[in-house]
Amino acid sequence: MSEKGGCLCGQYSYAFPREAVVSSHHCHCTDCQKMTGSGKATIIMVPTETLASTGELKTYTVTGTDGGRVTRGFCPTCGSQVLSYLEGMDALKFIKAGTLENSDWVTIASSFWSSTARAWDPVRADAQAFERNPSSV
Repeated sequence: MSEKGGCLCGQYSYAFPREAVVSSHHCHCTDCQKMTGSGKATIIMVPTETLASTGELKTYTVTGTDGGRVTRGFCPTCGSQVLSYLEGMDALKFIKAGTLENSDWVTIASSFWSSTARAWDPVRADAQAFERNPSSV
C-alpha cells in the first residue's frame, strides 16, 4: 500500500510504500520542540530509495543537542516542515507524521529524548523511552 502526504499548500508531495517503513517514533528533544512549536515531533523512518516526491523543499541544517547534523526540509511556499535526515544517515529520511494524508496506521515504537520531555506533553508510558538518542535506530 502506498502512503501519500505533503505540505499544507500542496506544492510538495511524496509517496512511499507502507511496507518500507523502518519504524515510527516521538522525539522530545528541544530542537524538535522548537521546530514543531509543540512538545515533540512524530517521525516515520523511511528508506530514501523508497521515497518518491514532487516539488522542491528548502533545507536548513543545524547541529543537534548531541552534536549530530540534522537537515530539515520545508516547503518554500507555506513553510510546512515535511521531512528531516541526519548527516551520515543519508539512506534514511524522517517523514513528519502530521504531513501524511492518512496517519491512522502509524504505531509508535519509542520516544527519544525523554530527558527533555515537557510535563504538559509527557512520554507515552506504553512505549520504550530513551533519555537521549538511542545508540541505534
